[in-house]
Amino acid sequence: MKPMDAREPEGGEGDRPAGPFAVSPIGWVRSPYQRRFGTPQQSAAVDSDAEAILELDPGLIPESALVDLAGIERLWVVSWLHRGGTWAPQVMPPRGPRVRRSLFSTRSPDRPNPIGLSAVRLLRVEGRRLHVRGIDLLDGTPILDLKPYLPYADAFPGAKAGWIDGIPHDAPQFMRYDPVDDDGTP
Repeated sequence: MKPMDAREPEGGEGDRPAGPFAVSPIGWVRSPYQRRFGTPQQSAAVDSDAEAILELDPGLIPESALVDLAGIERLWVVSWLHRGGTWAPQVMPPRGPRVRRSLFSTRSPDRPNPIGLSAVRLLRVEGRRLHVRGIDLLDGTPILDLKPYLPYADAFPGAKAGWIDGIPHDAPQFMRYDPVDDDGTP
């Protein structure tokens, strides 16, 4: 039996649920970043050394789900980019030449499904509070999932990144928005 909210995709692909899908946060990010302007664009970027706390929902996540994190250096944080804007098929990346690029060749937070993926350094675990470094998420960002970073499976040092390979790692980031709060005040 199909779920009530699954629609049959066009083209008769009956084994592919079309959604919508419901997700719920398992916790929230507590970070020093209150607005998009000034927040690092990538968690591993040279300008991303801030500490944050991943606060997990005590009604949903038991502490026993975290006990084996000891010795794990990095985590993937899967998040919902709740303060993103509307998406477009072409976007202007914050680094490199000022030309529009196709959305899926960028890491723009403005996407059809605004899911974020951040690799952070795990500093310590205190109950359901995970202290991390290298955050690129706004304060209050919903956390959908956490996964261990596995160097043997997650690192591809020789992988090519297309047009991005032509941008120096330390290239300056262009200001996308004026430095005002999200409500429009300076």
